[in-house]
Amino acid sequence: MIKWIGALVGFFIRGFAGAVLGFFVGSALDSLFGSGNGRAQTVFGDFTRPNVSPADFELNLLSLCSIVIKADGQVSQQEMDYVRQYFVGTYGKEKANAIFRTFNDINKKREISAQRISSFLAQRTRYEVRLQLLHFLFGIAQADGNVSTPEINKIREIAGYMRVSQVDFESIMAMFIKSADNSYKILEIEKSATNEEVKKAYRTMAKKYHPDRVNTQDEAIKRGAEEKFKQVQLAYETIQKERGIS
Repeated sequence: MIKWIGALVGFFIRGFAGAVLGFFVGSALDSLFGSGNGRAQTVFGDFTRPNVSPADFELNLLSLCSIVIKADGQVSQQEMDYVRQYFVGTYGKEKANAIFRTFNDINKKREISAQRISSFLAQRTRYEVRLQLLHFLFGIAQADGNVSTPEINKIREIAGYMRVSQVDFESIMAMFIKSADNSYKILEIEKSATNEEVKKAYRTMAKKYHPDRVNTQDEAIKRGAEEKFKQVQLAYETIQKERGIS
C-alpha cells in the first residue's frame, strides 16, 4: 500500500518522475516493514524469480494489459472490464481502484514501451510465466468477442521481446482463434504428422500444460492451467476422430 501512496505523493510534488520514484521507494518500504505479508498476490506471483519484486510485476502486467487494449486503436469496455475483474478479484475493489488511478496518472505522462517492459520480464521471470502472460493477454483481446489482427500482431511482438518460441506462441493463439488446423497448431505439429507423431505430441503437450505442474494455491492460475490442458485434450480428441486413431 505504501508504494501507491508514495507514487501519488511523488506525482503531485514532481510529476511523473516523482511518481516513479515514490512508487519504488514505497515498494522498498512495503518490503522493509512487512506490509506485503497480508497483501494479495497476483495470479502470476508464484512464477516470478527473486530478482523481480511483486510491485514491479504488477505495474508491468498492467502496462501490458493497456498495450493490448489499445492495439486496435479503440478501447473496448469489455476488455477493460476483463482486466478490472482480474484486479478486483486479486486485490479487492478499493485497492484495485487505487491501482488503476495511479497507473492512469503515470500513463498520461509516459509512453508505454512494449519492448522495454517485455525485455524486463524476459530477464526476470521463468518461461512458464511468460506463457501464462500470453494466455492472459489473448484472453483480454478475446473479451469483446473478436481477436483483431492488430491485437494478434501486438501480442506476437510482445512474445518476441519476451523470447517465447514461435511454436509456443502459435499453440496459445490457436486456443483463442478458430481455424481448420487449430488442433494441429495447439499440439505444435504439422497436419502431415503421422499418427505416432500425433500421439507423441499429445503426450508432450499434456505434460507441458498439466495442472499438476502448477504448484500454487491461487485459483486463477489453476483455472488457467486447467483451461489450457482442456484445449490440448480437445485438440487430440478432434484429431483422433478425424483420423480414426484408437
